[in-house]
Amino acid sequence: MHVLVTGATGKVGRRFVDRLLAAGSGRAAASVRALCHNRSLAIDDPRVTSVRGSIADRGVVARAMNGITHVVHLATCKETPDDAIDVTIKGMFWLLEEFRVSATAQRFLLVGGDAAMGHIFHRHGSPITEATPHAAYPGCYALTKVLEEVMLAQYGIQYGIDWCCLRAPWIMEKDDFRCTLSFGADVFGGPVWRTLVGDERADRYLRDATVPVLCDRDGTPIKRNFVHVDDLVEAVLIALDHPRARRELFNICMDEPVDYQAVADHLARTRGLGSVRIEADVHSNWLDNSKAKLEFGWRPRYDLERLIESAWSYRRPADDPRRVWYPG
Repeated sequence: MHVLVTGATGKVGRRFVDRLLAAGSGRAAASVRALCHNRSLAIDDPRVTSVRGSIADRGVVARAMNGITHVVHLATCKETPDDAIDVTIKGMFWLLEEFRVSATAQRFLLVGGDAAMGHIFHRHGSPITEATPHAAYPGCYALTKVLEEVMLAQYGIQYGIDWCCLRAPWIMEKDDFRCTLSFGADVFGGPVWRTLVGDERADRYLRDATVPVLCDRDGTPIKRNFVHVDDLVEAVLIALDHPRARRELFNICMDEPVDYQAVADHLARTRGLGSVRIEADVHSNWLDNSKAKLEFGWRPRYDLERLIESAWSYRRPADDPRRVWYPG
């Protein structure tokens, strides 16, 4: 197994490469080629090689695909309209083109996102399954998530390639989840709570370690889907060559979405933290992971309590500062 990994230096990519190369992965003969653009994959292992360049360059992609058996496609960009088509759409197009003519290629695995379903921006009247129609929210990122899934499925129809798509919601590791609820400058992702409450209140909430409870327009605390990076990587490792993953889409997420009120209640009970309700134009949704559990036996290990405790217990070392690698 010779695996091309795009986005190999990111949160999911680096964890996947480490797990694939680990002796316990069951794939002792596996090797990795990383397609790198801005950063290098710093792994001293003879089984790891790199190709440098842009995924939007067909020549770069052709070199990267030479001799590859499996592709794990993770590279993306967020709300950057100048890059979205070249990087996300053209890049995937060249990967698929090189994959379909390759004599060695076996499976193309895409990690997609629940942005294709609108996550908290659109209301779904029932749990979101793999059969639920796409519903991107405004912006180029969500649109590219829809187009990626459609392109992949169409290449299966047009050319008979073997593909699998794992659709993931917001991916957490280390202290990410704690930082999603910060009123400070270390907030991870959105909403940016400070912009919703103003600087004066935000400073007070930050000082008191107050937890925001995101509510919909009716004041009901929302439920939002998450997945821990370890659970997602485990799903990638399983789906990489599982026969029942052939030409299938799977939702990969926690068994239940995160209830913001339940988070506040847990932190009040275990750490004495206060909370404040913040209303926004958002909706609760429930991403259904039943198909992955049925078809290839994957199970998430992180539930709400473990997600909270792992984030609040994590102590970030001085040599691992929090970085935002791309806007959005």
